[in-house]
Amino acid sequence: MLGLELIVVLGLALLLGEGLGYRLRVAPPVLLLVIGVLLGFVPALREVHLPPEAMLLLFLPALLYWESLNTSLREIRRDLRGIILLSTTLVIATAGTVAVVAHALGLGWGPAWVLGAAVAPTDATAVGVLARALPRRNVTLLRAESLINDGTALVIYGLAVGITVGEEHFSIPHVSWLFLVSYVGGVLAGALVAWIAIRARRIFENPLLGNVAAIITPFAAFLLAELVHASGVLAVVVAGLIISQAAPRMVRAVTRRQGEEFWSLSTFVINGSLFVLVGLEAQSAVRSLDGSALTDALIAVAAVTSVVVGARFAFLFTVPYLVRLLDRRPQQRLRRVNYRARVVSAMSGFRGAVSLAVALAVPTVLDSGVPFPNRDTIVFVTSGVIVTTLVVQGLLLPTVVRWARLPHDTSVEEERFLAETTATKEALEALSRIAEELGADLVVAERMRHEYETHLQVLRASGEENDDDVLRHDQHYTALRLKLLAHKRDTVVRLRDEGRIDDTVLRQVQQRLDIEEVRLSRRPAAG
Repeated sequence: MLGLELIVVLGLALLLGEGLGYRLRVAPPVLLLVIGVLLGFVPALREVHLPPEAMLLLFLPALLYWESLNTSLREIRRDLRGIILLSTTLVIATAGTVAVVAHALGLGWGPAWVLGAAVAPTDATAVGVLARALPRRNVTLLRAESLINDGTALVIYGLAVGITVGEEHFSIPHVSWLFLVSYVGGVLAGALVAWIAIRARRIFENPLLGNVAAIITPFAAFLLAELVHASGVLAVVVAGLIISQAAPRMVRAVTRRQGEEFWSLSTFVINGSLFVLVGLEAQSAVRSLDGSALTDALIAVAAVTSVVVGARFAFLFTVPYLVRLLDRRPQQRLRRVNYRARVVSAMSGFRGAVSLAVALAVPTVLDSGVPFPNRDTIVFVTSGVIVTTLVVQGLLLPTVVRWARLPHDTSVEEERFLAETTATKEALEALSRIAEELGADLVVAERMRHEYETHLQVLRASGEENDDDVLRHDQHYTALRLKLLAHKRDTVVRLRDEGRIDDTVLRQVQQRLDIEEVRLSRRPAAG
């Protein structure tokens, strides 16, 4: 019964955390984390643990795939060099610095590097939720960095664990080979799975089958990469980015709407549940240590958190200036940002459930049968760093953003205005030709022309022309249509209640009414 109870508890925690977050203007992940810690006091929930296999093999592919589908490939290309530096050089430097500090605090070099690998990468899910208010370029950089840096951290982690348990050896050629296999193999695996998925989506016209193929895609990419000992994380990201470019041309509207609703809901639930489970694990980690060991571990949490944050600040305030000295091209100057924007990026380095999953995946024993050294300390410190970065940085970030006075990013609105007006104008120009090809009546074509001309007027009024009369008329029209739709829905429900139509008919008619309502509710002028 604990599984069923856990589902109910996680659902209630998600509702409470998200609801309070919007009401109190506090980032929901912070509240979900606190709720998870409080739930740890419930005796029945103390045995609940987040299985690392579930995170690395079940949750992570789905979350990374959805994030990669919603990441701008154009922005990634524009800032590719910075993203690569952040997701490789910074991760290695952070892991190494944490290892040195952890070793100075009493951990052996193997466990110290394991800890460094666990806390080095930022978390894509935490960044996506907590940093969504930043300008598009900042969010894209943070998302892309956190999508890729897990692969670097997992290579370091695998090497550190392998050396500690006696399965691996350290040498520069060996480490270089591991990184090469991880990145090249991950890219190739992701590209291959994306190629297969694109062809599968073209075969299955049924929306349900097409979306089943989409659901399988990230897990297939992760699995293929793992089979060749490459980066499953990078494979999922590459597959998602490729499909994000191909899908608009090959996926039907009904399939796309169904898929987007599924992914947005499922990843929302997974994200929220993970933050609650991280809170539960953090409290469990506290109970695993007593007396002086707990004191030493708390000191380690403070020290490692300082190193993690400090390394990010140091990197962002040194490496970009070195790049400026070496690259004097005009396009490089356009990418420059001031120190306030760098502070915001530094404060956005959240750690999350991926770090905890890595720590929990540490083996319990060595090859000799001896317990893995300092495993409880690794789990505790990792949990502490996650909680500290999410809570402290999550609460401070809005203040830092206000202090930074970042310029308001209007590029999305401007490009959307360009896309909608251009698409509508070109559709009007093609209307006569298309009507003639279809053999449509003149009355029908003129009715369509009037609708498109009205829509174009509304777009221009909400953009460059700022015509209040047109906007007001459109708002009245939208409100009237919505009220009429509600009236039609009431009528159909009444007919069902009177037994004059079946529930099947009700659902069919209601689906069409719902689609129309959603379309009207998303009109720019209606917002």
